[in-house]
Amino acid sequence: MSTENLSEELNKKIEQLVAEGNVLVDEDDYVSALDKFEDALDLIPNPKSSWDEALWIYASIGDMQVFTEDYESAAENFFNALNCPDAQQNSFLHLRLGQALFELDDKEKALDHLLKAYEIDGEEIFDDEDHKYYDYLKANM
Repeated sequence: MSTENLSEELNKKIEQLVAEGNVLVDEDDYVSALDKFEDALDLIPNPKSSWDEALWIYASIGDMQVFTEDYESAAENFFNALNCPDAQQNSFLHLRLGQALFELDDKEKALDHLLKAYEIDGEEIFDDEDHKYYDYLKANM
């Protein structure tokens, strides 16, 4: 975790881009939202994973990539998110990473992350998701 904070000016630019991306998500324009989130991530200094702000930006990028079925890139971004401060106990990250790995036919790793999401938040984490992920988890627990 970085002991420094981003400058107020930089933080405002990042927040603005993320807000614009979220509006585009609400309009189901995932490709344009992805561009906004990637622009926000580009503003974070390296190493990006040491900054708290990077976690949700990586997650937002990965989420858009799941929605656009770019599962390989999504998995990479969720792995990056899991390297950020306080990320390991985030059920959403594990859920989406598990889904991306499932779609990439890496079922063993997918199961690990789907199980981790389940352990953190229970069955409810799967409520709004395609049932195939929870069915796979139940069949292999």
